[in-house]
Amino acid sequence: MNKVSLASKTIMKNTGFNGDTAIILGSGLGGFINVLNRKRVLKYSEIPHYPEATVEGHSGKLVVGLLDNQDIIVANGRLHMYEGYSLDEVIFPIKVFKECGIKNLIITNSAGSLIPSHKPGTIMIIDGHIDCTFKARFEKPKVIRNQDFHSLELELIAKNVALEKNINIVKGNYCWVIGPAYETSYEIEYFKSINGSAVGMSTLPEIREAGLNGMKLLTLSLLTNFAAGISETPLTHEDVLENAKKSTEKMIKLLYGIIKEIKL
Repeated sequence: MNKVSLASKTIMKNTGFNGDTAIILGSGLGGFINVLNRKRVLKYSEIPHYPEATVEGHSGKLVVGLLDNQDIIVANGRLHMYEGYSLDEVIFPIKVFKECGIKNLIITNSAGSLIPSHKPGTIMIIDGHIDCTFKARFEKPKVIRNQDFHSLELELIAKNVALEKNINIVKGNYCWVIGPAYETSYEIEYFKSINGSAVGMSTLPEIREAGLNGMKLLTLSLLTNFAAGISETPLTHEDVLENAKKSTEKMIKLLYGIIKEIKL
């Protein structure tokens, strides 16, 4: 039995998961699990071959529970390459979710805004992504907008729910960097020049893997801060967590409404 199959069988056996939707929670957004009923919890360390989250704000637990009578999987904490994990390890959870029968995936993260009008507390639908790591090639990064990676169906659901619940929501392009250091003001100016809207140190590997595995995918960034050079205030990870905490309630409302509306 390979590593993905062993991990997925362990999850299914210990949680009895019977659904088709999963959520990955970003920094400081773990409060979402409080809305689930009949929760079944597995620590990442209890799942064979599943890498453990090491960053503050990522609890490292897989939570299965009911939301509006739908069984969903919530990854409360994600993995980053700056933790020392390989790309294969970072995307391992996506492969496991696929094996568990996941067809709809909602990814969330906390990100820095590159646009002054997109103030902290704003939720951004990622409808394009830009690989700014230069790990694959040295050419100028391009914006990737493709329904294989950004579902128009789920985007429409998100926009309608946000309108109904009076939640400020925008769309934009997410720039992926490795980290762990925050970007310089010169890097931010470059990202803006290639049509970047927000920047963060995660998510894009998950987007790629989920899209290649045929999942319907929606990615939401909670803009927790302005990127370097836009605000004069130095940024810390503690600030990101605190700002995420302030906006958790509306992210929960949005996710709850989206899950209720998702249909295969």
